[in-house]
Amino acid sequence: MRKKIQDMAIFIEFIAGSGLAIFFHLALHHEEAAFMIFGVGILLSLATYLLREDIEQTREKLTVQYDYAHEITFTIAKISDPECRDKAHEILAGTQRTLALLLQGYVPLDETEFYMKGTKYFEESKRRVKVVDPVTVGWDTRGPLLNYYHANLRAIERGVQVTRIFVLNREEMADAEVQKVLLLQLRDGIDVRVALRDELPSASEISGRDTASSFDFAIYDNKVATEVFSLPGKYFGRKTRDTALVGHYQHLFDLIEHGSHPVAIEDACVIFAADLHPNESKLSATDRKEVAGVFQTDLARV
Repeated sequence: MRKKIQDMAIFIEFIAGSGLAIFFHLALHHEEAAFMIFGVGILLSLATYLLREDIEQTREKLTVQYDYAHEITFTIAKISDPECRDKAHEILAGTQRTLALLLQGYVPLDETEFYMKGTKYFEESKRRVKVVDPVTVGWDTRGPLLNYYHANLRAIERGVQVTRIFVLNREEMADAEVQKVLLLQLRDGIDVRVALRDELPSASEISGRDTASSFDFAIYDNKVATEVFSLPGKYFGRKTRDTALVGHYQHLFDLIEHGSHPVAIEDACVIFAADLHPNESKLSATDRKEVAGVFQTDLARV
């Protein structure tokens, strides 16, 4: 009934205005007032009609948007099983974290997507790629990482400068697998440097840096950056094209590069360039022999 009355409101206003105009014309014999009342009545009826239509359309749009915005909340509210409801809240919390990353300008990626994006950005790079990495085993064996590394080499063939700073502890330099990775990349033309973990800047020393970020990221032509998450979770890493965020990574890279150590090859071993003299080398003769043997064996397999 209320809806019908609202729909008839304009007609009622028109009838009231017309009746009042007729009264002035027939009963009071005031034609000018009658015409004015009739005209004003029609205009008010038209204005009321247009206003009500606009309000109704706005109400319908807001109702749709409200229902869409609260669809998940309404769905969770309908779940009666406590265990199912707890699982729904867990999923919602994960989704909110993902949305928070997207809001900041990051696109979260799983491991395969991460290396696919890295391969794509290496293929698109034209000038320089700057990388900070831990020493990861499997550069020449793991599928996604191997394809990513081949993209490194193709970029070098095109004239792109690739600088990779490996983050490790000083004692790790003597490890055979670490030496294998360093030798492989040095001999493939990558500008390899080493940053000692205890010499890296702390999060509190870097303004604006996310304290949960890792020293495992890459910058491609200063246009896009990718980073591996330091903590385990649903996603392996993230990427961004946001100019300010890429600038933060550039600043962090400059700090790490400034404190990094150049390296050199001596007796098939990678050492700090400052330790080129055998008497001052940090690697023992036994370590060098073991590393050289491992690397030569790998070369023979290839």
